[in-house]
Amino acid sequence: MSSVADRAEIAELVARLARALDERRFDDLRTVYAPNAETSSPRGVLRGVDEIVDVVRRTSPEQESTQHLNTDVVVDLDGDRAGVSTHQLVYFFHRGEAPHRTAGIRARYTAVRTPAGWRFAHAEISPLWQRVSA
Repeated sequence: MSSVADRAEIAELVARLARALDERRFDDLRTVYAPNAETSSPRGVLRGVDEIVDVVRRTSPEQESTQHLNTDVVVDLDGDRAGVSTHQLVYFFHRGEAPHRTAGIRARYTAVRTPAGWRFAHAEISPLWQRVSA
């Protein structure tokens, strides 16, 4: 039963990350990433949750909203570590308007069990395609 609970908690991390980004609650990333987490994405390689929060906050335009949709979440448990992969469809839009940009992303994470619960220790965010509306 614990593997089912672990998988559910890890899958929820994926959803909580998307929700924090979409709702611009960047400090909530501290409840998703481990303190010494490392991410690799178009924003560059970021080390430590403080740098992740700071860079995401500074590079997220105030006037642009996002909606992250996750699918195909696969969790491969290995004791207190897990490999996680998911596909994301991300809409970029201005409030009340249709999206002006859409992107397909493959995300891969390494999750670790911490005293505070599961957290992402590593993330690799890889854009697969992008569509910009005229």
